[in-house]
Amino acid sequence: MVLRVRQALPHCPPDRALKGLCVAASVNLAAGKATLYLVAGKPTDAVTHGFLPAAARRGLDVTLLTDRPADHADRHDGRIVECDVSDYREIIAAVDRDPAAVFSNSDFLQAPTALAAAYFGLPAKDWRAATRTKDKALMRRHLAPIDPVFSADARHVPADAPYPLVLKPRSGVASEDVFLVQNALELDTRVDEIAAHRSEPLVVEEFLPGRLHTLETLGDGRELRVLGSFRTTLSPPPFFVEERLEWTVPPPETPQVLEQLDALGVGFGACHTEFVVHEGRARIIEVNYRLIGDHCDFLLADLLGVPLFEEILTVHLGGRLADWHTPRERHAIAEPVIADRSGTLASAPGPLRVDDGPVRLAYRPQRAVGEPVAVTRTNRDYLGTVRAIGPGPDEVNAALARFRAAHDWTIT
Repeated sequence: MVLRVRQALPHCPPDRALKGLCVAASVNLAAGKATLYLVAGKPTDAVTHGFLPAAARRGLDVTLLTDRPADHADRHDGRIVECDVSDYREIIAAVDRDPAAVFSNSDFLQAPTALAAAYFGLPAKDWRAATRTKDKALMRRHLAPIDPVFSADARHVPADAPYPLVLKPRSGVASEDVFLVQNALELDTRVDEIAAHRSEPLVVEEFLPGRLHTLETLGDGRELRVLGSFRTTLSPPPFFVEERLEWTVPPPETPQVLEQLDALGVGFGACHTEFVVHEGRARIIEVNYRLIGDHCDFLLADLLGVPLFEEILTVHLGGRLADWHTPRERHAIAEPVIADRSGTLASAPGPLRVDDGPVRLAYRPQRAVGEPVAVTRTNRDYLGTVRAIGPGPDEVNAALARFRAAHDWTIT
């Protein structure tokens, strides 16, 4: 199922009308090899195996802007420019050729990238929306008129706070330093533990019960398209490790999530939203204003049967989303292999693609053999992710079980 929501064009700079924007992008691409400035922090598989090959297929010349050039040297054979990518002024200064697009898939770099793209009059996410979605306190404050959720600075929690609460970094990712706390004493203990290794401000939020889902969307500034939804299985409390994502039809409460995203200003490019559904009510947990990660991006592309990474680059080049239809009903699961102890990864399979009857399986490692592993009770404990697509849940689950039984992940 692909849902479409018509939109106005709030994400384009005022000096670029829609027609002019599209024509300029087309002329730029037609005149020669256009330059994509891809803004990145640490290397990710989404960039290395997703967006860089997609840019090459589009015939784009890629300049990688990063504060970690050495880490990208063996992943990108094109031009790499070092700069402070957290500062939009530094990104602007580093853009030394006429850009066709300035783009990032990083959680932390959406706002500075959006500001830099807007400076050059290019299609971009609203930097305010990017800032709201990254800062959990700002997000709750902005959504309060339509979905009030208790939220407070973790160091200043009122005595009548509605425990249990979820403690989390204000701009955190990957379930790092996220805990369910039952009372004020437990809260203070966890805050002190986190403060010992992290200086970022912490917030607490009301625990929202319900079934956890994701919503995957892609917008071109005219249309916001719902690509689909995963049901997410979490580890037991007090941790929030994602243990499995299973493809599903978006729940009937999805319009409520779209209303909340619209209130946040989200609508351009890729977005991954986590929300719970309880007693007919959908409530946002977190908004990651970029493509879903942890190799579910590759699963989504395979499942939809479309060049998803290229489609995302297309909208940042000023183009429109292609018209596609989701293939016949299929089932899909992404299941990470999670470290159960600390040590050194002594053996593990490399990248694999295999067919098990009607089920297609793929595995991509996230840790290399010989790499140290420290259990953190977060998504950082993933050793790799198995992706499976098949005709139904029985076939997919059976194939997944056979795949995991046939391979070893050994930590010594």
